[in-house]
Amino acid sequence: MAKTPDFAKTFQDALASMNVDTKAFEEAVKSSAELGEKMSRITLSAAEESADLSAKWTKDTLAKIGAASSVKTDPAEISKAMTDFASSSAEKTAESMAAFAEIVKKVQLETVELLVNAGKEFNEDAQAAMKKAADDAQAAVKKATDELTKATGGKK
Repeated sequence: MAKTPDFAKTFQDALASMNVDTKAFEEAVKSSAELGEKMSRITLSAAEESADLSAKWTKDTLAKIGAASSVKTDPAEISKAMTDFASSSAEKTAESMAAFAEIVKKVQLETVELLVNAGKEFNEDAQAAMKKAADDAQAAVKKATDELTKATGGKK
């Protein structure tokens, strides 16, 4: 009677012969998490600076509104107070917008630097992995050739 091949054993043997190195995957996950952490630090720092700047701008504006809204009876005083408020508001707006632009510029520079460094590290890791794979493949071919040579009695 014909014996049924044990496919489970065949698949187990096939999978066992495939050398899967999870270290590369683990390193990729770790690198990705580190990149995310660094990006978060950049983002949170920018958000904090922006919040501080907005709060200061708001406080300054409220103080100027208080001064402009004090009781004045002379139309010239009212006009001067409104002109001073508009002028100082325009000046403070320009200063604040320039400060926001500096925050954005800093975030952009830090992000580009971070991504360039991550790209370099990825490239170096990929080159090392390719070299290892090539060396492993070359060693496997040499081993197979040596075994074939032994099995055939030295004939190729």
